[in-house]
Amino acid sequence: MRATLFISDLHLSEARPSINALFLHFLESTACTADSLYILGDLFDYWVGDDQLEYDAVGRDVAVALKRLSTSGTRIFLMHGNRDFLIGERFAAEAGLKLLPDPILIDLNNKSALLLHGDTLCTDDIAYQQFRLQARDPAWQRKILAQPYAARQALARSIRMQSNSEKSGKAEDIMDVTPGSVDAMFRDYNYPTIIHGHTHRPATHRHIVDGHLCERLVLADWHIQGEYLRAFEGNFRRIAIGN
Repeated sequence: MRATLFISDLHLSEARPSINALFLHFLESTACTADSLYILGDLFDYWVGDDQLEYDAVGRDVAVALKRLSTSGTRIFLMHGNRDFLIGERFAAEAGLKLLPDPILIDLNNKSALLLHGDTLCTDDIAYQQFRLQARDPAWQRKILAQPYAARQALARSIRMQSNSEKSGKAEDIMDVTPGSVDAMFRDYNYPTIIHGHTHRPATHRHIVDGHLCERLVLADWHIQGEYLRAFEGNFRRIAIGN
């Protein structure tokens, strides 16, 4: 039996060559020993459509490396994040991976694990939830994807700038998960282990919900260094890589 690995919030881009290189090394040296790799959102800092593969060297390099990993026998699963929700089937095919819905319940060592990016738990951030609803609408996505690549790039930059500006004026607790939403998620899925990213606040949380002791594992972002969660025979271990 081989391990299952979980990562999220890498935000790969041309502006972060050291993190890009660290991720490619992780695929070649670590992920290749795993049974499965789950990427739970925000693999890229932005993704404006699968034709980005034709313009973005980082995107192409990542797709090639993921395909190589998949061909070697590691199963790869990718969930959309709030930065790369326009990743489509072309990228999935070229990278040799399967796109996942958010959330999804999986069997992990004969126990239920609920995987999600994590942004749906931040329900106190009403403005963001309104944007998310719009951004995941297929009609809105078709309209955006019909625009020229340069226009989509400009839109992505504008959204990031607006998001960063809004964050500076928001209370810290609004940008974290909402406790009631977490409890509801445990309850709705029969009290599984929850694994998610998005908040950039890695931790292991234990919740008591309706008398059930539940565990929620928050993945780290790859801002300065990398980190992955390793699941093996029912045990979880966080492993940092890089600086």
